[in-house]
Amino acid sequence: MSRERTNAPASPDRDRATVLVGMSLTEADRRAELLRAAAPLGATTAFLQQGDPCLSAELTRLADAGTETVVLIGIRLGASGPGHSWLRRIAAHWWRERVGHRPGLLVATRLADAADAVAVAASVKPITGEEPGLTSAAWNEVPGHRHQVLVCRGPRCTAKGADETLAALVRRLTEHGLGDDDVLVTQTGCQFPCNQAPVVSVQPDDVWYGQVDAAAAVTILSEHLIGGRPVTAHRLPRHRRDRTGGAEEG
Repeated sequence: MSRERTNAPASPDRDRATVLVGMSLTEADRRAELLRAAAPLGATTAFLQQGDPCLSAELTRLADAGTETVVLIGIRLGASGPGHSWLRRIAAHWWRERVGHRPGLLVATRLADAADAVAVAASVKPITGEEPGLTSAAWNEVPGHRHQVLVCRGPRCTAKGADETLAALVRRLTEHGLGDDDVLVTQTGCQFPCNQAPVVSVQPDDVWYGQVDAAAAVTILSEHLIGGRPVTAHRLPRHRRDRTGGAEEG
């Protein structure tokens, strides 16, 4: 079985292991790049979200194998994703909850891209267990956003540039001073009308858009999310099932 499929370094070292951690869905989509970046370090890979193995599972595997020290390097290949602090939060949560052998965890002091993972590995900071937890009073309530924009990051949409769609949308929202309490942007798996990729849907308006490149995303923001008028040029027909099983035009 190949190294790529087993997620194991060529020369396993029980004393010390390195894990490149994909921070967002982009890294899960671009797994091959993550594996290439891991090769010079003899590292394995893990993901904070929407990729396997998740970070907690990979840490458990290494701990069960008797590894004494694990170095974690967060990798960001796209324009957006959780901040560096989330890597420390998740790692610290696992470390506090771990029962049995518990390796020392060292986390790189900044995120890396695929090209500078080796350099970033030279500067690390240990997990002490005193890091912030996974809960906060600020995250207790459903946000009061007017719209939630669902950006499809399924395989076809990603291949057709959904990462650029997302980046353009987030960048323009920032320029307009709009945050999560105004427009909550969420990346999703496949939303199904794959032939229309990249697909974006807007809730609670129940409006679906197809072929949303970066320019179309900017138009949707200005005309629909700010102006309140759905963009006809990219809008997809919506056929809902009623309670009797019949079709209902949306």
